[in-house]
Amino acid sequence: MIIAMAADHGGFELKNDVKKYLETLKDSDGNGYKIVDLGTNAPESVDYPIYGKACARAVADGKAELGLVFCGSGIGISIAANRIRGVRCALVNSVELATLAKKHNNANMLAMGGRFTSPELARQMVDAWLKEKYEGGRHNRRIALLDD
Repeated sequence: MIIAMAADHGGFELKNDVKKYLETLKDSDGNGYKIVDLGTNAPESVDYPIYGKACARAVADGKAELGLVFCGSGIGISIAANRIRGVRCALVNSVELATLAKKHNNANMLAMGGRFTSPELARQMVDAWLKEKYEGGRHNRRIALLDD
């Protein structure tokens, strides 16, 4: 499975931590995750919309199956990602929200705040999101409305 990742200066450290963690995991087929790192990788100030949209385009265009984005709060980069048609990016701050993002919203991207999320919590949320399955059913109609 291919996962795209991107961050601004406020989220790059958390992105790098989650990236290293993902490189140690196997997907449900027993294969390692392939990570597409779209930057940034430095503390110098950059504009989060550029990185959020780049990651979202990779997901929407099928270059990656899922995406993870990080900025200082997670808010701005999630808004930027959700501007791209076909992307459902959920800003999460708990394992329960990461689980529900997949179960109910079939989120194909997660956003996190580098200034508000510990590396341990980020890893737990990513684990829950990757392992969870979309429920479908009553949620299909709502997803269709989002994607319309």
